[in-house]
Amino acid sequence: MGQISVSVNHQNYTLACRDGDEERLQGLAERVDEKARDLSKKLGQVGEARLMLMVALLFADELRDLREQDPVLEREQMAAKVIDDAALSIEGIVERLRSA
Repeated sequence: MGQISVSVNHQNYTLACRDGDEERLQGLAERVDEKARDLSKKLGQVGEARLMLMVALLFADELRDLREQDPVLEREQMAAKVIDDAALSIEGIVERLRSA
C-alpha cells in the first residue's frame, strides 16, 4: 500500500493509497489546497472544518454542472462504480479461495 504526504491549507497530512495512485492523489490534494487557499484569502479565518466543507461544496457544484452538461457522463460514472465494486468483490473472492 502506498503512502504520501500532502499539505492542504498549511496543514500536513499523511495519506494511504493503492500502489501506483500516489501521483494522482498528490495532484488531487494540490487542487484541494488551491481551492482552500483561494477561499481562505477571500473569506479570512472561518475555521478549518468550515473551510473544508466549503471546498467540498465547490467541487460538488462543479461536478453537478458537468453532469448537467453531459447526462451520459453521469451514467458512465455510475457504470464505472458498479464495475469497480464488482472487481473488488471478485478480488475478495479470489483471495478467500487462495487462502482456503
